[in-house]
Amino acid sequence: MNIKRREFIGAALAGAAVAGRAWGQSGSSEAPAREVKVEKLYKAPDVHPNALEAADDGLWIADQISEHVAKVDWETGKVLHEMVSESHNTSGIAVGGGYLWLNANAGGSAAKMRAARPTDKPIGEIIKADMKTGKIVKSYDPPWGGVHGAVYMKETDTLWVVALNVGALAELDTKDEMRILRMVPVKQNAPHGIDWHEGGIWCLSAGDRVAQKLDPDTGRVLDMVKLGPKDPDPHGMCIYKGYMYYTDAGLGGGRESGGGSAPGYICRFKL
Repeated sequence: MNIKRREFIGAALAGAAVAGRAWGQSGSSEAPAREVKVEKLYKAPDVHPNALEAADDGLWIADQISEHVAKVDWETGKVLHEMVSESHNTSGIAVGGGYLWLNANAGGSAAKMRAARPTDKPIGEIIKADMKTGKIVKSYDPPWGGVHGAVYMKETDTLWVVALNVGALAELDTKDEMRILRMVPVKQNAPHGIDWHEGGIWCLSAGDRVAQKLDPDTGRVLDMVKLGPKDPDPHGMCIYKGYMYYTDAGLGGGRESGGGSAPGYICRFKL
């Protein structure tokens, strides 16, 4: 990471933190956690689904180990389109601007559970891929390394991602070499899936099993959902027609549910 990019990240996070403190000093408090009822829908086409993206014509699912990407019918899970991408250890997927955007982490579970492939790399990447074939069009090396969830904003041609190693959500300019536009701190254990809904950005954490709706400028928590100890393990997430959909990747990681209570399942709850 060059010094200018490192300084920008530090300044952006500091500014957002100050704004967040100002909210607190004004007398506003964070939203309390509320309970939801989770329903299991159907199994993903592959074993370790780890990223979701909502589209009107289907639900996109990316597998963390096989790098298999599929678009399935919302109601039945029937595969409508599928491919094997050139991503690696895929932990985020978005659709926008005519491309798939795949967040690829270095190493991780994929490196231990499948044979190496020529497109694997020892660094985290944001991959711009062909929507039909999954082949890499261009890849970007984010300054913070690992990346998790992703969501594309068509109104601004920007991509929001989880900047894993600095505990933030980052807005990137897809038309300008992924220039960093904004960073919002997120206080969660292993923040993973993200999506926009009704003026805020939701982030689902894999570690503490909490979904938070954040103010995109200050990081203030506007709403919060806590999953139960027996609910399926949360990983990738997207929002569609008032429901939050999430996937249990079946990878556990020492979390509360003991390694995934519904491995491979797509689940949802009403917001």
